[in-house]
Amino acid sequence: MTFFESLLLLMFAAIVLLQLARRLSLPYPALLAAAGVLIALLPGSPKIEIEPETYLALLIAPVLVDAAFDFPLGAARRLFLPLFFYAVVAVVITALVVAWIGKLYLGLPFSAALVMGAIVAPPDAAAATAVLRRFSIPREVDSILQGESLFNDATALLLFSAGLAFVNHHMDAGSVTRLVFAAPGGILFGVASAYLIMRVNPLVRGTLGGNLLQFVFSYAIWIIASHLGLSAVLATVAFAMTAAHRTEPNAGALDARMRIQSYAVWSAVVFTLNVFAFLLMGMQARVILGRMERSQLHNALIFAGIVVAVVIAVRPCIVLTFRAVRCLQARMGQRCQPSPLGESLFIGWCGMRGFVTMATALALPQGFPHRDTVVLAAFSVVLTTLVVQGVTLAPMIQVLCLSSKEAKEAEALAIRVKLADAALNALSDKTGCEADNIRFRLRLVRDTCMQRQDSVGLQRLRELGLESVLSQRQELERLRDEDAISTEAYLESQEQIDWLELTFLRGEERRIEEI
Repeated sequence: MTFFESLLLLMFAAIVLLQLARRLSLPYPALLAAAGVLIALLPGSPKIEIEPETYLALLIAPVLVDAAFDFPLGAARRLFLPLFFYAVVAVVITALVVAWIGKLYLGLPFSAALVMGAIVAPPDAAAATAVLRRFSIPREVDSILQGESLFNDATALLLFSAGLAFVNHHMDAGSVTRLVFAAPGGILFGVASAYLIMRVNPLVRGTLGGNLLQFVFSYAIWIIASHLGLSAVLATVAFAMTAAHRTEPNAGALDARMRIQSYAVWSAVVFTLNVFAFLLMGMQARVILGRMERSQLHNALIFAGIVVAVVIAVRPCIVLTFRAVRCLQARMGQRCQPSPLGESLFIGWCGMRGFVTMATALALPQGFPHRDTVVLAAFSVVLTTLVVQGVTLAPMIQVLCLSSKEAKEAEALAIRVKLADAALNALSDKTGCEADNIRFRLRLVRDTCMQRQDSVGLQRLRELGLESVLSQRQELERLRDEDAISTEAYLESQEQIDWLELTFLRGEERRIEEI
């Protein structure tokens, strides 16, 4: 089977499993990982070999850029304390506990044990998306999970890189100094790179090359930072957050057309990388199981079970401890507001491991101590947490009464009112029939949103708008069938109608379903 045929087989299997997961309301990563094991059992199954050093750059760099670009700086500042605790303190504690188990059970050197702890330490909010997208969880909880998923990746990957450096090389004083300056140096390099690409953006605005350049920059920043001895993770995160914060077109930000194209391309690519990571992890797990002796496999599975139990148990303990400290501070008169118990329990149970755990496990060099056992333990943690915690998240949301669709709709309506007011204020001194036309449409949207509580005006507005869009599409197709317009004019008109239709669709309908 050729490499291209192997890719087609994997993609076809992934598409089938994704639809199965959607219909059964199951977390799709678990099915993909299991599929990787089954595909590896097939005669003539594809063999995809990737250098371990390539895994991190290939799989993680675009995912970090995508997550960091979407996470607002305001939320990071507002939730600094819980994010720091969950994304740094909790990851370090989990890594140290697992490292202690690895040293005690496998006899690993501390540096190698710490690498293993860093692999399984970071929870992945993206792994819960397949479950959480069907619910309207509180914004505070969602922001914490998304921010934690972003920054705990950085913490875990820093521990992973530092541990590997100690495993592979003798660390002298100069190496330790470089390691200390890797984090701030990576941040500065990422910020500088963001300003550089914002200078380049106007030159490629409105071209397909501009979208391609985003991926080139993402990989280039990771690779260059690695060669310079800087933190590639922090450089990538700093680059994405800085670029996202600049929204003015004259400052190099993306224009509307490029932003829409970029969103579609990045969503597809990042999701495809997730699919391949889970499939590759399952395929490698099957190879490991096949070359282990019975006694070795028995010990490896016992060790994996211990690691899984510890990883699942440690997170709720850490989250509830943090809440207890916050409650104590509130009783002592300090200005802090502890999270409700239900939200803390939910955050504590959102400990699914996913993409980063798999990518770092696959990136372990072949000579790493007890590599097969460590990779098998990481695979077990990912699969177990996705199945056990992923399947129970939906009932937990219902029991704790955390889902509130009405609150989400009210927030969306309030935002539209504020945006309409801002636009009306900008047009307050403008005259002419064109300005009057725009003001009329803005007031219609604003007033309809404000009256949403006791009327169906907004829904009626959408229905009429979509009906008018459909009539325009039918007329455009008639003109095309009669060869009354050129291809270029047809495509331009079709794009205008598409954008008009997006303004009438509900927010959840504008976003393509993940699976």
